[in-house]
Amino acid sequence: MNAIQRHVEVYSQALNLRAQRHQILASNIANADTPNYKARDFDFSSAMQQALGGRAGEFDLNLARTARGHLTGNGGGTGAHLQYRTETQSSVDGNTVNMDVERNQIADNAIQYQILTQLIGDKFKGLRTAMSGTQG
Repeated sequence: MNAIQRHVEVYSQALNLRAQRHQILASNIANADTPNYKARDFDFSSAMQQALGGRAGEFDLNLARTARGHLTGNGGGTGAHLQYRTETQSSVDGNTVNMDVERNQIADNAIQYQILTQLIGDKFKGLRTAMSGTQG
């Protein structure tokens, strides 16, 4: 049972990171016309290694409390360390969003998310088959 739990944990963490990355990439696209906006992203491989290595809290994104009434919390807790994307072309307004790069990254991330969901489905299908074969 421990092996099954570990597989589910890995897939779950990967899905969470892919979803978080999708939100970040979508935010970059939404701010393509915002002056001085700096595109953000994170390295999926590093974030996955940190999350599975038990260091998920090391890079949590804590929310700033600028007023006494604000609630405490964290901005994700998946272990992703956000970085500014390297500027590929200069912009007069200081915006670093390159729509070609963002569209490419969001499409790649969506494909990777779909692959993960297929892997999870196949894993559980195999488990159902194994359990039904032993009961019979």
